[in-house]
Amino acid sequence: MSNREYPLYTIKNNCQDCYKCVRRCPVKAIKIEDSSAMIVPDLCIACGTCYRVCPAKAKQARNDLTRAKHLIQSGKDVYVSLAPSWVTEFEGISKEQIIAAIRRLGFRGVSETALGAEEVSANIAKLLDEAANNAPQLSAASDTSQTVCGEEDEDASTERSPERTSGVREDTSTGEAPQLSAANRLFISTACPAVVEYINKYVPERTGNLTKLTSPLLAHCRLLKKTLGKDIEVIFIGPCIAKKLEADRHPDLLSLSLSFSDLRQWLKDENIELKDIHTSVFDKFVMAKAEEGTAYPVEGGMIETLKPYEQSRKAYLMQITGIENIKRELKNIREDNLDRPVFVECLACEGGCVNGPCTSSKKSGFEKRVEILRESDFSGLAGKRSPSVDISLDYAPEAIVPPEHDEADIKRVLASIGKYSIEDEINCGGCGYNTCRNFAKALLDGKAEPEMCVSHMKQQAQRKANALLRCIPSPIVIANARLSIMEYNDKFVETFWNDEEHADIYDRSNLHGADLRDFINFTNLFSASLDLEQDIHREHVRFNDKLFDVVVFNIDKKQIVGGIIEDVTNMEMKKEQIAEKAKEVIHKNLATVQQIACTLGEHMAETEVLLRSIAKDFAADDDQGSDLTIRTNSNKRDY
Repeated sequence: MSNREYPLYTIKNNCQDCYKCVRRCPVKAIKIEDSSAMIVPDLCIACGTCYRVCPAKAKQARNDLTRAKHLIQSGKDVYVSLAPSWVTEFEGISKEQIIAAIRRLGFRGVSETALGAEEVSANIAKLLDEAANNAPQLSAASDTSQTVCGEEDEDASTERSPERTSGVREDTSTGEAPQLSAANRLFISTACPAVVEYINKYVPERTGNLTKLTSPLLAHCRLLKKTLGKDIEVIFIGPCIAKKLEADRHPDLLSLSLSFSDLRQWLKDENIELKDIHTSVFDKFVMAKAEEGTAYPVEGGMIETLKPYEQSRKAYLMQITGIENIKRELKNIREDNLDRPVFVECLACEGGCVNGPCTSSKKSGFEKRVEILRESDFSGLAGKRSPSVDISLDYAPEAIVPPEHDEADIKRVLASIGKYSIEDEINCGGCGYNTCRNFAKALLDGKAEPEMCVSHMKQQAQRKANALLRCIPSPIVIANARLSIMEYNDKFVETFWNDEEHADIYDRSNLHGADLRDFINFTNLFSASLDLEQDIHREHVRFNDKLFDVVVFNIDKKQIVGGIIEDVTNMEMKKEQIAEKAKEVIHKNLATVQQIACTLGEHMAETEVLLRSIAKDFAADDDQGSDLTIRTNSNKRDY
């Protein structure tokens, strides 16, 4: 099954490496892949815990809204099975309004899932009666039974004699207490599909204790198909993600499962405002209005529907909510010690379905319980119903067999995360697993990554930081907002330790917690960096006849600041020496240039005189040549 085919999946890009889902998942059905927490469908029970606790909304429930719309558009008769917890989810909305709104979406009608719950209660009462009657004389002691769910049945407690406090009447003919077969002693409800998944996968030895009955939802689907026709389609709307598993496994009964959030989105898409909707006489629940069955969504609600049955007095009735509580309570049960049938109402969500993963109401559990019970009617057929439809269902264990690992392999993996001895196994739970050994097993199973170990990563980061501190040749110091030293290197001590000033106050081998102001006088740079939240600040300072180049940087804004202090005294002296040499060379060069300029000037003057003399001579020669030419031409004219 691909990631998005299962009812729950992870959006990898949104996963923030917080491992909160790993910590909270009751069955550790999370696998870390490339630092993303992915759900493992084969291990998951679809309780929705990861969906509820994920702070980044990386865990998502499969969206079946598009499929639901297509089903409506197909022209088939589609009915809604509406969870009774809707009354706590849609505050101020009447049942007529919710029905009218859903019908406007194209549904043929709306019926209450609670009708199926009433069918389940009737079947359980019959089951408990048959179980009790299988034990000799147990039925005769039925009036001494009690319910273990916070209250005792008033009629059962008024005439209880001391010898009956155990709930078992001694068989006068044999002198022995009546015996029940193990198969008839413990019954676990199948109302919650997440609980059924948990038991079949993780407590397979208790699969035989599940009542062989469908959930109230599937019972309701059978009722609807029996009454309205086998070809109708049924879509559930409620607070549960695990119901999607029921739809996947029983498509002949349940077509799809939507959440209350899906319903809100659908109404928004169709521009339907619940509070403004007008109702009519046709806006009523299909078949009938549920009565006591509406109590099912709250913890102990199922027990309340069983109390009115005479048969329930022959059994102990108990409730457990929350997978962790169920896990604890079902462990090491000795059925041989049970003197009568015990029925246990088990719900995955603490407090009941009203606290399901797809609920948005912020009301207290107390308020939700009151609202649900206010809608429940125990004055009608409560305690008088007989099963009207076959809701039997067989369950088979799907045991999850965890792989076994050699002790040597576990120790090898523990060593890879810095756990070399029992003392190193701090079992902090930061990785999401309650012990370091369980985390090591998860690593061997390929479900976890070493980076999940908080203490290991912290130690690794500390080792890297210490290595850097040791390797950097300049003094380094890290201080908190109070300028108390948190980290430093040996070069810092070597540079700023002064026996006369510090030996009486501090231990040179351990300056953690020491006041930085006792060692340097330029802590104002550190304070300024903290106050101004500057990431990096650089400045030159003089201290004890030395010159330092100080770089201050923020590690945690306004909380932790670090500084690299480089002694540049020798470097600056060399710079000054080089500058003096350069000045000396410049002076010499200037003198040389001046000498060259003077020499060139004298040469230029002599050259100018010489050239002028030559030019004059050439000019005189030119004048004599011209007179000769004139005279020659005159003589020619004489001839």
